[in-house]
Amino acid sequence: MFTSLALSILSLSYSAATSLITQYGYYAIFALMLLEAAAFPVPSEVVLPAVGYLAAIGAVNPVVGFAAVIAGGIIGMGVDYYVAYFLGKDVVYKHLSLFHIRKERLEAFDAWFAANGAFAVFITRLIPLVRALINFPAGFAMMPVRKFFLYSIAGTLVWDAMLIGFGYYALSLSSFPLVVAAVFVFALVLYLVYHFTMRRMSKRR
Repeated sequence: MFTSLALSILSLSYSAATSLITQYGYYAIFALMLLEAAAFPVPSEVVLPAVGYLAAIGAVNPVVGFAAVIAGGIIGMGVDYYVAYFLGKDVVYKHLSLFHIRKERLEAFDAWFAANGAFAVFITRLIPLVRALINFPAGFAMMPVRKFFLYSIAGTLVWDAMLIGFGYYALSLSSFPLVVAAVFVFALVLYLVYHFTMRRMSKRR
C-alpha cells in the first residue's frame, strides 16, 4: 500500500492526486500534505483542489478531509523545524539534496526570516511552490516552538481553506469552459504572487 503510494507521488499531477485519494482515502491526504509541508516536491496546489473536488462529489468527508490536511501539514512542518533546530544550518545545508531544495533559494528565505521574523513565517505559508522553506530558517534561529506553530498554522489554515474551496466550487462545475477559465486565472494569480514575493525577497538580501 505505502510503497505504491510513495511511487505515485514522484509523478504527482491533479489526476494522480485524485486517484491516490480515491484509492487510499484519508491516509493519502495525510501523507501527501505531510510530505508537502516537509519541503518534499508534493504541490499543495494540486493536492488541495483535488480534496475539494472529491468533497464536492461526496467521495471525501470535507471535515475529515480538512482535518487530515491540517494534521499532515503540522507534522510535516514540525519535522523540518526540529531538524533545523537540533542539527543546525551547517548540517542541513550539506544535505539539501534530500529535500530537493536549492541552496540559493533557502538562503533567500533565511535572509527574509532574519528581517521579518514571525511575519515571514505567516506570509510564506501563502506563497505557492515554496511554502515549506520557512521551516528551516525558523529552526535555525531557534524560534520559540509555540510561536512557530501559531503563525504557521494561521497561514496554513488560510491557504488550505482557499485551495480546498477552489476545488470544491470551481473544479466541480459541470461547464468545462468555466473550469478551464477558473484554473487558468487561479494559476496566473499564483504565478504572479510567487514571482512578486521572490523579487521582494531578492531586493532584501
